[in-house]
Amino acid sequence: MAVLVTGGARSGKSRFAESYASRVSGSGIYIASCRPYDDEMKDRIERHREDRLRAGFEWETIEEPFQVAERLDLLKKQFSERSSEVDSGVRGNSSTTPTQIVLLDCLTLWLSNWLLKYEQDDDGATKLREEVDRLIEAIEKFTYPLVIVTNEVGDGIVPAYALGRQFRDEAGRLNQRIAAICERVFLVTAGIPVDLKAIAFRWDDL
Repeated sequence: MAVLVTGGARSGKSRFAESYASRVSGSGIYIASCRPYDDEMKDRIERHREDRLRAGFEWETIEEPFQVAERLDLLKKQFSERSSEVDSGVRGNSSTTPTQIVLLDCLTLWLSNWLLKYEQDDDGATKLREEVDRLIEAIEKFTYPLVIVTNEVGDGIVPAYALGRQFRDEAGRLNQRIAAICERVFLVTAGIPVDLKAIAFRWDDL
């Protein structure tokens, strides 16, 4: 049920992801992983909120910089309970859609939050892998509509510092693992989305 939307900075990926979500469901839950480190980041967050309000689609925003896997598990439980209530007639018309689409924006910010948290930890690499594994497991088990936004960070120059190179490598590996378990994967460039899995090369075609 998961869809991955990737692209570079200011590629239009978040706007496409939000538009995609608005065509799939009547309302959504927006999991925002960004941490407001400074005034500039706070302004970005506020602009994103205003853009969502102007779009006219009903979003419930949840600020969650770290515990995204746990949040998905909780939402899955809540959606399942709503479905059970609808099936039993507790919520009235059984044709009522019991769930909202969930949009996670974005994967690489979530990764950088954990990377910075474990930067000085001797077991940081191991703990980071555990967090990644936990998130992937939660995504695989999430059986409801889910859109995930991420960034392509490996197409530019090699970062000059070790942490930057680690982030680039970890982000690339994370994107590959998430893409493998998503039903659809879109690459957005200059505001134009391309359905990658629809045009992907397949070894069976050789």
